[in-house]
Amino acid sequence: MSFCQNNDTRTRLLLKNVVASFAIKGWSAIIVLLMVPLTLKILGVYNNGVWLTISSILIWIDLMDIGLGNGLRNAVSHYVAIGDDESVKKAVSSTFFMLAVIVIPILLVLFAVIWGFDMYGALGVDAEKTHDLNTILSVALVLASTTFILKATGSFYMGIQLPAVNNLIVCIGHTLALVLTYILYLLDVHSLLLVVFVNTFSLVLTWAAFIPYTFLKAYPQYRPTLRHIDLKLARSLCSTGIQFFVIQICGVLLFMTTNILISKWFSPAEVTPYQVAYRYFNIAFVAFSTICIPFWNATADAYSRKDYKWIRRSSHKLNLLMVGIFLLLTVMVMVSEVVYQIWIGDEVHIPFELSVCTAAYIFILSLSQRYSYILNGLNQLKIQLVFIIGATIVFYPLAWYVCKTFGTVTSLVCVMCLVNIPGVLANAWKYYQLFPRKQLTTNDNDE
Repeated sequence: MSFCQNNDTRTRLLLKNVVASFAIKGWSAIIVLLMVPLTLKILGVYNNGVWLTISSILIWIDLMDIGLGNGLRNAVSHYVAIGDDESVKKAVSSTFFMLAVIVIPILLVLFAVIWGFDMYGALGVDAEKTHDLNTILSVALVLASTTFILKATGSFYMGIQLPAVNNLIVCIGHTLALVLTYILYLLDVHSLLLVVFVNTFSLVLTWAAFIPYTFLKAYPQYRPTLRHIDLKLARSLCSTGIQFFVIQICGVLLFMTTNILISKWFSPAEVTPYQVAYRYFNIAFVAFSTICIPFWNATADAYSRKDYKWIRRSSHKLNLLMVGIFLLLTVMVMVSEVVYQIWIGDEVHIPFELSVCTAAYIFILSLSQRYSYILNGLNQLKIQLVFIIGATIVFYPLAWYVCKTFGTVTSLVCVMCLVNIPGVLANAWKYYQLFPRKQLTTNDNDE
């Protein structure tokens, strides 16, 4: 495959990735819908809850790459754009090496914790209902850690502007997990250990199968080797990666703790209305992300080649996309009560103002990502770091005060909107500093 792209080739590649990603993510959503009742039937309510708890632990392991995946993604994009195949090979080799260096000591420490402490007490699990918890945790950690290393292949594909391939590999792994879990159901097996094994091993097997295809057949010029491990380059990847890592951690603290705060400050019953509204309006954000993510490395490629005409046209398309997202969210708010009635009936009441604020929150996140995806591709992370750290620091005390004063979940969502607005403005300012409006609005004939 030739990577010497003109703007038409780049645009065609981007469009193919968007269309393919929509199809793949659609199937992935179906898998999630099918897997939930399936594991529930196999494990029952209690052990299914244990599996979900273990899954949440594995998500944190995924973040321990200190951003090396995104660092590799940007490095590959840059080196491919300038035709430096040797540096691509060094970046891939160094990333695999560094991921192994990171995960092995973490795995040893976690093993010591699992077998040295009372994990039943730590996770609040009843030993009479769940057997061999230490073994289950150990198997999950070993397989998740293996995936942690192998999935660097996905970052490579994103770096060469093929995010749909990364999505496809993950989707195949999840499909395999669904098939194996269904086989357990047909065999009337009710083992938590086996459910954990098939769900974690499926991704290991899929990534392991794609690595030889990727680096021996499709892109042999980039095949990682021991002699291409470059510690100096690895330090550079880590330097960029750590910035991504901090942004990821702050993002988790800002966006993933809402349910806990609602449960603690209001009541667990109040989590459900918020989750219903959030999942409904998040459809717009998922659609937006699917379209926008391929612009990350496509813009980085164009920037490396000084193809400002393509960047200008892409900026116009992203602006139109934001108008589309705004109109979509507006319509979703207008029909929300009808949708809720069809979806969940009268069991849960979602206040209209909660729907409005949740839609506003999703729009603010989308607008922020419209700029940050491009900035990420260019390694312009410092301003994002400053504002997301500031938002994280301000969020909790401000949220506590507002919730105590107004006493509604809607007020918490308003705070979530408020703390993210400065980041949107900062991202937009940095974007237009790199690409001045005059440059982005110049007619093509002026070139």
